[in-house]
Amino acid sequence: MTFGAKVDGLQLGYSWAWSVLSAEAVQESFKRTELVIPWRTLLKVIAAVALVWMWLKLVELGLVIIVAVLLAVTLNPIVNWLERRRLPRAAAATVVGFVLVAVVGGFLAASWSSLSSEASLAAEHIRQFERDTLGHLPGWVREAVGGAGTVDIQSQIAPYALGLGQSALSALVVALLAFVLTLYLLIEGRRTRDWLMAFVPRTHRGKVEETLRVGERVIFAYVVSNVITSVFAALVVGVALSLLHVPGALLLALIAGLFDFVPVVGFILSSIFAVIMALSVSPGTALAVLALYCAYHFVENYVIAPWAYGDRLKLSNLAVILAFAIGAAVAGVIGALIALPVAAVYPAIEQIWLRDALADDTVAEHRAIEHRRAG
Repeated sequence: MTFGAKVDGLQLGYSWAWSVLSAEAVQESFKRTELVIPWRTLLKVIAAVALVWMWLKLVELGLVIIVAVLLAVTLNPIVNWLERRRLPRAAAATVVGFVLVAVVGGFLAASWSSLSSEASLAAEHIRQFERDTLGHLPGWVREAVGGAGTVDIQSQIAPYALGLGQSALSALVVALLAFVLTLYLLIEGRRTRDWLMAFVPRTHRGKVEETLRVGERVIFAYVVSNVITSVFAALVVGVALSLLHVPGALLLALIAGLFDFVPVVGFILSSIFAVIMALSVSPGTALAVLALYCAYHFVENYVIAPWAYGDRLKLSNLAVILAFAIGAAVAGVIGALIALPVAAVYPAIEQIWLRDALADDTVAEHRAIEHRRAG
């Protein structure tokens, strides 16, 4: 055997030994970095994923339940009053529920023919407004928005009309389900509350009960005050537009009342329909209608709303807008409406639950600010 062959064999032996040692080192390193996940941790991760999945699937049902809770809390004082008059609670809840349905149904039945004819008239005016607006635009703008022809406009409106119809049908189904849940909550609300309170540790039950009392007061104030301001808005708009001879005054009043349930911005948004309808009379009438809506919006925010809400819903306009925006981003219109009473409960949560976690002067300063705002 030559010297070169010996060297090659020695190098081969070294390579083989080094590969064996490297493999053993890699295996040893794998052994040192072995990851052990307990079964309890895996089950917790699976449970968290399942909860997120259930929330995404059941978010709409959760919103319906929250709406039913709001309605039940609002109607509960009336049920309690009937119960004190020796009427069984189930019968009292049923009477209140069906009286509410009778009031709403009676209004719709009495005004349905007028509302339907005014809706057709409003649709025609809006189409004419679109045609006139597109007719005064430059050609390149008309091409950008899809042309000025009647067929094009109707084809563009059709998807929105279909979406509006689907939303109305969905709202009707949600309203029926919320009504049924509200009746059951009015009948069995106390029993359900006691059952849930059994899960709360005894050391925290006092704070939970106090939070619930404040929450009920805030929710009742929010819903009742919203109804008051919306009724005021509908009456003012209906009378004013009738005096100005604006077509569809009853429908526009109903739209104003419904939109007014969305604080701060809802009433102003409803003015768009009124101004368009007023343009069919004259530009001066449209300006008068716009001035009317702006003036009433100012009066409602700084006179009617403070009187209706009192010091029970301690939210600034900035807090209302932020709560509305966050609720709308999370769960649409329903989320925007229910975000406001939830945000209004925060001062009570701060005073009951966060007093020890915050600085000594924070809660006191917040309460002083609230008293100055109420005053």
